Amino acid sequence: MKVLIGGYTKKTSKGIYELPFIGEDNGAKLGKAENIISVGGPTYFQKDGDLIFTINNAGDEGGISVLKLGEHGSSEVDRYLTPGASPAYVGIDREKKLIYTANYHTAVLSVFHYNPSGNLELVDQVTHKAETLGPRPEQTDGPHPHFFDETPSGNLVSCDLGNDTVDFYRLENGKLEHLAQYKNETGFGTRHIVFSKDGNYFYVVGELSSKINVVKFNEDTWDFENIATYKTIPEDFTEHNGAAALYISKDGKYVYNSNRGHNSITVFKVNDDHTLSLVQRISTFGDFPRDFNWDADQKYVVVANQNTDNATLYIRNGDNGTLTPIQTEIPVPEGTRVLFTK
Repeated sequence: MKVLIGGYTKKTSKGIYELPFIGEDNGAKLGKAENIISVGGPTYFQKDGDLIFTINNAGDEGGISVLKLGEHGSSEVDRYLTPGASPAYVGIDREKKLIYTANYHTAVLSVFHYNPSGNLELVDQVTHKAETLGPRPEQTDGPHPHFFDETPSGNLVSCDLGNDTVDFYRLENGKLEHLAQYKNETGFGTRHIVFSKDGNYFYVVGELSSKINVVKFNEDTWDFENIATYKTIPEDFTEHNGAAALYISKDGKYVYNSNRGHNSITVFKVNDDHTLSLVQRISTFGDFPRDFNWDADQKYVVVANQNTDNATLYIRNGDNGTLTPIQTEIPVPEGTRVLFTK
């Protein structure tokens, strides 16, 4: 098992790094980070076999690149770049061979098809409009989609930080059709979303509000019911914080999010009625944790701290959801994306 970490390339990072996973249980640790892919600003990426689909910030152009991993490094298979900023998020459907990107700066959502070799074909794009912009400085300049991926029923969903909205789409006959919209509270800063195991609820995190909103919904009728909202940071924390990544355990019992500023991961238990109960807030032992992730068994969790160029490894208790740090101060530069791989 290995861990891939990529992020910004503004200081010393060269792209995507691979860290070997050594040992097991409380004796587990990550080895030295090795740069395996040189690419500009791989702040988010996905993997399918030996193919890496990564954000590529190529100076005056931005987009995604497809790289094939080999025994002696990597080679670029294809790229799709356009003038301006690169996307913020990359989603994937490995069975349908589809890639989804959300561009925070240009407000463009894109769908690509890829063949087994990794060659890309643009399927369709839509651009979010400035319809319900929030009052915060990060919102007043326009829509900012930060997430674009699949729903439990195979539709598509985006999270728009500028508009405070969750938007649902259908991809049919190569065209994106807007189906429905859920509006978060003004200034929420809608960023990432996860779904309950039964597909009847979603949990959406607000970057600007540092809150998680629990919503009951019906993916046939598009009825929404606001259930509850929870702070991801302590009420008495007054410094700047931006909530970032959001994950739910595969058994549907625990929700996790990272907090950039409070520099923590918050763990919530999902109650029988789908409300949340705070279980734990634990330090990330570094500054500005954007992404974190777990292995296939969800036994180990790794978080990357962007500003302090380090990562932290935890062991996860599947019975109560808690995280216990087993290795801190793991050197890796400018990390914003974490992915376990074989």
